[in-house]
Amino acid sequence: DQARRLTAAGLLDALAAQEATCRVWSQLNDLIGSADGKKLRNVAQQTTLDVLLGYANRHLQSLARRYRLQRLRDTLALIVIDQDMGDEIRSVHSLSGGESFLVSLALALGLASLSSNRVRVESLFIDEGFGSLDAETLRVAMDALDGLQAMGRKVGVISHVQEMTERIATRVLVERIAGGSSRVAVG
Repeated sequence: DQARRLTAAGLLDALAAQEATCRVWSQLNDLIGSADGKKLRNVAQQTTLDVLLGYANRHLQSLARRYRLQRLRDTLALIVIDQDMGDEIRSVHSLSGGESFLVSLALALGLASLSSNRVRVESLFIDEGFGSLDAETLRVAMDALDGLQAMGRKVGVISHVQEMTERIATRVLVERIAGGSSRVAVG
């Protein structure tokens, strides 16, 4: 009887060790496991988005201090925290055209900041959107772009807004001429 009890105790210890190992693997499976890798991909994308939002929120402080971006828990969807309204949670779709532009610009600048040793993003190209901005918001956006250029980044902007074209030193001007042709000049 005593020998069987000792054997059973040894088996119970082995069983407890195996249960602990199984618990670890079960937790890993819950977090990242799936045959197609979807869970792990989602975790990686959410983590990367959180890092991107950290950079974007730093840029957003100088562009539009009122707003802070946040990821909706367990998704890749974004929400806006309106700090002037007691940290009210808002949909990104509730932003005005100018506010949307500034948030998008902050995300683009955040993406440019999100770099590694192998990939360095030194250029940023923005196609329009400036026409929807009021004079003060346009000034804030231009100051942010000037700051990027001062850091050694190249910023390309496509715009028809007169205030912008006056402020940009190096321009590529495209003029429409007769017969469906265009003339390009650097000035």
